[in-house]
This record gives sequence, structure tokens and C-alpha cells, in this order.
Amino acid sequence: MPHPDWNESYATDEAPPWDTGEPNEYLVEFVRSRAIEPGRALDVGCGTGTQSIWLAGQGFSVLGVDVAPLAVEKARAKAADARADCRFEVRNFLNDEIAGGPFDFVFDLGCFHIFDAPADRARFAAQVAGLLAPGGRWLSLIGSTEGPARDFGPPRRSAREVMDAVEPSLEIVEFRSMEFHADLPEPPAAWFCLSRQRQFPAQPSTGYHG
Repeated sequence: MPHPDWNESYATDEAPPWDTGEPNEYLVEFVRSRAIEPGRALDVGCGTGTQSIWLAGQGFSVLGVDVAPLAVEKARAKAADARADCRFEVRNFLNDEIAGGPFDFVFDLGCFHIFDAPADRARFAAQVAGLLAPGGRWLSLIGSTEGPARDFGPPRRSAREVMDAVEPSLEIVEFRSMEFHADLPEPPAAWFCLSRQRQFPAQPSTGYHG
């Protein structure tokens, strides 16, 4: 289940730590590399809409979804001020139907990793797979088990946990280390995980036959 206090995170004028007000540097780098062409985009766990509004400015038609009504309310106000091609809806990504697809690009900045149960993470990946258009991509930025111990920051998921959840439903195209908020003195370690629709079902591991 989602954290029960997500709405409370947006109940004051002080932004939660993950809502920096700036587009994520890895998202910016990915889009500007032309690895994905503008099309329909889905921003999962959109918060107050920063990433969605930036994507709209790059030519995407964007739907942002979040479980927190206050976040969606603020996102709608920001998008109206920016005259951005965005829609925002209150949705529980694991349980609710997401209309407006299929999507050419799905993005989540630290949403996949909030789910503690392996079955929920696998369900998240399967939901993404069902929403992607042929040739579509999912970029997920995920808290990592690498780096020093810490008592704050994003949840930590191992590479194996990510692979176990994603690989049955999607083909992993790129998986590498990164850092959340690289400008911080001790930025939390993270994973950059890029996936796409499968052309073939995931095949079982096999032994060596020399």
C-alpha cells in the first residue's frame, strides 16, 4: 500500500524534499539525447507537476498521476500558470485504471521504489508494460543499496530486487548507477533503469553448453 501520509506532505507551503521545483537532470539528459521522441507521456507519482510541465515544454502531451489530491491540485495550478499541455489526475497506480494510453514514454522519479513488497513492485512493472505503446520506454530512477549507510533519503532497493520486478514484464535496456540530487554534499546513490516492451517473453536462464 502507498504511504498513508503522502497527502500530508503537500499540506504546507514548504515543499517536501523530493519536490525541488527543478526538472530532474537525468530526465533532461535522456530527453535531450533524443533517445525518445515527443509523444504521449505518463508521469507516475507526479507530485506538484515539475517533471510533467518540463516534458510538456519539450513537446510531450503529458498525463501526471499521483495518489495525493493536494499534490494534484498544486500541479494543476502550476500547469495552468505555465499553459502547459498537461493533465493531472488522482490515481493509485497499482489499483486504478489509467486512461489516455498507450504512452510512448513513462517516467517515475522515485515512485517504483516506495513499494516494499516484491509483489507490488512486480505489479508496478506489469502495469507499466500494459500502458506502453510499441517502442515505448519506461525510465525509473530508484534508490540504491549502494553507498554509505544513511538514516534519511529515498528507500533503498538492490539491483536484484529491481531486476526481479521488472524483467518478467519488460526488457531492461539500460541499468546503471547514478545519484539523486548530485549537487548535495552526500547525494544518495540511485539506479537509472530504462526498460521497453518485450518483443519476446523473458527466457529462462540456461546452463553453458560448450
